[in-house]
Amino acid sequence: MALLLSAAASAFAVPFSSQHALVMEEDSGKVLLEKNAHEIVPIASLTKLMTAMVVLDARLDMDEQIAIEESDVDTLKFSSSRVPVGVVLSRRELLELALMSSDNRAAHALGRTYPGGHPAFLRAVQAKLVALGMHNTSIQEPTGLSPYNRSTAADLVKMAAAASAYPEISRMTTETGELIDMNGRLVQYRNTNRLVGRDGWDIMLSKTGFTREAGKCLVMRFQAAGKRVIMVLLNARESAARIADAENVQRFLTGEPLYAAAAAPKPRRASASVVKVGQRQAARAKTRVSVKSGGKRKLM
Repeated sequence: MALLLSAAASAFAVPFSSQHALVMEEDSGKVLLEKNAHEIVPIASLTKLMTAMVVLDARLDMDEQIAIEESDVDTLKFSSSRVPVGVVLSRRELLELALMSSDNRAAHALGRTYPGGHPAFLRAVQAKLVALGMHNTSIQEPTGLSPYNRSTAADLVKMAAAASAYPEISRMTTETGELIDMNGRLVQYRNTNRLVGRDGWDIMLSKTGFTREAGKCLVMRFQAAGKRVIMVLLNARESAARIADAENVQRFLTGEPLYAAAAAPKPRRASASVVKVGQRQAARAKTRVSVKSGGKRKLM
């Protein structure tokens, strides 16, 4: 009875707008907060964390040049992309675009160029799911556009924990922005998570997701009040609600008063000093810069 009461209390300790949530303390494995954490639902671009792990596990040449093809264009959701057909990028740059700015063409190209093609990619994904004990997860393609890419908040905590062991994934998902050389033209990309680079946040892994079926989703590994936690938020209606949920989890951990569900503060703009650093580096073909979140709406 005490365990049941504890589980029920945790569901209401934070007023989640997200329909499914799980927050786990990393060191102890203790579940701190949860809401409908074992229901199987679409996961959108959270899929890309699995895509990245499978690609990195294969130890492929990250400097190999890969051309974006017509087959990489999304014909399911018709999502936008600023990676044009015909552009040639390294596998490392494609991985960065897939993780940081959640680009679907980049993610599809990573799966397409996996040794053995799409069928071999899916076999590697299935083997990874089994190895991680993600028994309630199904992944059908590398982008997350398919509504049949489905999982639970509980399974996704396992995926986030595993992804955190890859330094490349941790670094790429927590970059605020990037300038990528698109065949001689510098194009600026931004992190889809507005909390990355924001004052007061110590984020060590991040990935957003959105499709109509999945709603607004977020996975983060971060530190607050001396605790390292992994947080999964699934199916919030709006980006503001997703951010408010994350803010409230942090405030729950630090003991601060919680925000009302729709009253989280707007993200602050990058400071002038940070912007100047980015301007000084912009002459380089591939530069990391801190920028404010924004840009054209896309499925991510």
